[in-house]
Amino acid sequence: MPIYEYEANEPSQGCATCFRRFEVLRRMGDPVLGVCPACGGAVRKLVSRCRAAVVERVDGDVRVENQVREYEREGMWSHAAELADKHSETTGDTALKQRAYDDYHKAGYQVDKLVSSSND
Repeated sequence: MPIYEYEANEPSQGCATCFRRFEVLRRMGDPVLGVCPACGGAVRKLVSRCRAAVVERVDGDVRVENQVREYEREGMWSHAAELADKHSETTGDTALKQRAYDDYHKAGYQVDKLVSSSND
């Protein structure tokens, strides 16, 4: 089912839901929504901007991901953690940082000390 965007005809008079754009999941055959589901005020359907669902990855990121996975497969938790930790610092990848903490934990490190020292 597609997601449609709506907003109040008069945003200054809209409620917390419709004064900004809001999304509604509707069947393709359903009639266009004419009123806000929260306040009953008049709303209009908007033309949505297309958002790409594909995220391009840099070759270096893919190589690091593959190497981390290989270290994990071999049980080399500290190697995987160190590589993931260093790469997450340069890329800002929070998921990779969490993965590094998980691997540090599997390697026997006290992760709570690592987390607190990185927040200092």
